[in-house]
Amino acid sequence: MAVAVGRISHEDRLSIVGHLDELRTRLIISVAAIAVAFGFCVWQNHALLKIINNPLAAQTQKQVRGGNGPLGATYAVQRDTRRVAVDLQRVVTVLTRPGSGVTAATRASLQGVNPELQRTVTRLSAPPRGDKPVTLGIGEPFNTTIGVSLLFALVLALPVVLFELYGFLLPAFSPREQRLVRPLTLAIPFLFAAGVLFGYFVVLPAAVHFFQNFNSDQFNVLVQAGQYYHFAGMTLLAMGLVFQVPIGILAVTRAGIITTRRLRRNRRYAMLACGAIAAILPGDAITLLLETVPLYLLFEASVLLASVFERRARGPAPEPGLAEIR
Repeated sequence: MAVAVGRISHEDRLSIVGHLDELRTRLIISVAAIAVAFGFCVWQNHALLKIINNPLAAQTQKQVRGGNGPLGATYAVQRDTRRVAVDLQRVVTVLTRPGSGVTAATRASLQGVNPELQRTVTRLSAPPRGDKPVTLGIGEPFNTTIGVSLLFALVLALPVVLFELYGFLLPAFSPREQRLVRPLTLAIPFLFAAGVLFGYFVVLPAAVHFFQNFNSDQFNVLVQAGQYYHFAGMTLLAMGLVFQVPIGILAVTRAGIITTRRLRRNRRYAMLACGAIAAILPGDAITLLLETVPLYLLFEASVLLASVFERRARGPAPEPGLAEIR
């Protein structure tokens, strides 16, 4: 029989075919969400690539301004050429003034050179380039664009996929448990978005800074597009999943696997785990602290939320007088 997604209650008894039918429907919804996200990413691939390039651009331009690598050497030549052009422009300006001692024909000729010098100085005043990763094959720009679009389509669609997964598992809980868990399932997309933003503004810049500066005086660092976009996408995806910790903690506490009292008692291990996760991510001591503190605060918020659900599940404690009468 056909199963309407979202209308299955805890009391319903479905056959294996019914469960498979519901699973198929939820898989279709998940695949459709990924397809829509993929179409959007392909349509807006220029804006997407520009956003992902920003952490790399900021770090690469610092290296180029410092004269590091082939791009830095090119920029150093650009700066020296600009200085020569500015000095030449000053000489031409002095010579074209009345009373400079040159003939009128020479002044007229030099006046035509001055605008061209100004355009040259403007071009040479452009900021350093090198803010885009490089491609090495004739089809790599196309393949990389499609790969990036698919990867970030998964990032965009993952909240819907997770929501459908929890929706498939939700009828296994009792109605009381569903009322407790449902608000948290609605928080899945917001937690995932918070993780992605944390990864983009904190983790990814720190990782790019670390890798771009590691032993850079021994290498001409040129970032390949496919590797960089894969690294950026996996970093954002991983941080989005890490921020699902409140869902996991609530699940294990509601299942009775562990209690919130034990979680509070073992805070030091949680802090070590957060520090270990932050240490795995590239960065220096400052970024290690910036990554550890939010992860630990997320753990504490998860434990607090789980304790609230525990108190609600137990219900109000009976009054002492009523307990004695009974």
